[in-house]
Amino acid sequence: MDMGLTNKTALVTGSTKGIGKAIAIELAKEGVNVLINGRNYEEVEGIVNEIKSDFPTTSPKNAAADIVDVEQRENLFNKYPNIDILVNNMGIYEIMQYEDVDDEVWEKYFRTNVLAANGLSKFYLPKMLNHEFGRIIFIASEEAVMPSGQMPQYCMTKSMLLSLSKSLSKLTIGKDVTVNTIMPGPTLSENVHQIIEGMYDHKDMTFSEKEKEFMTTNLPQSEIQRFIRPIEIGRLTTFVCSPYASAFKGSPIRMDGGLVPTIF
Repeated sequence: MDMGLTNKTALVTGSTKGIGKAIAIELAKEGVNVLINGRNYEEVEGIVNEIKSDFPTTSPKNAAADIVDVEQRENLFNKYPNIDILVNNMGIYEIMQYEDVDDEVWEKYFRTNVLAANGLSKFYLPKMLNHEFGRIIFIASEEAVMPSGQMPQYCMTKSMLLSLSKSLSKLTIGKDVTVNTIMPGPTLSENVHQIIEGMYDHKDMTFSEKEKEFMTTNLPQSEIQRFIRPIEIGRLTTFVCSPYASAFKGSPIRMDGGLVPTIF
């Protein structure tokens, strides 16, 4: 299906690996010129070259920057002042006990997972409104609506993205500009893959067998009984970016594999 995105320009933050890279690739498949972002210039350049090789009709660009840093964000704005699509994917997470989360950690997570995305959105949203087309997507998590209690500092920031998305969506009335949030469930990123392999390195099992055992033991409530693949999130994000998804406005879109037990 042609998503009607040819020659659009998209900035995908944190797009050198995992979900972000998958989103960038799926957008490039639809003819989108993707701006690849990460903190390491050489790593970003490698992904740019990979996408250019695989999708030669597109023009991927290097948008290396630490977007938590205000000055580096400003430099990014000067380099790429106009985009059609913003995917706020970059974020940090780790399992922490509540008593270990001090004010410094709270502030780090707030600046990284919320303020960086807000800074980008605040700059690009008015331009999208003037052009009467634009897509802003926040990548959150099922933890935004179903906190596990294992990483309260992360859950708080992901819940905040739902509220921010809804607030910004109120500014898009009458325009073909949308602001939405996608909430993936447990996803098989490179880091997760290594963790699962490490947990069962003493057993003679295929990865699919390790994955199944992990899910049965640790996430029995998952209805798909496997990790979500980044490409699945990439495909969903691409659709939400398309002209065919213009009725999604301020929507929290769940892709949790049935992990969340409630109807809302």
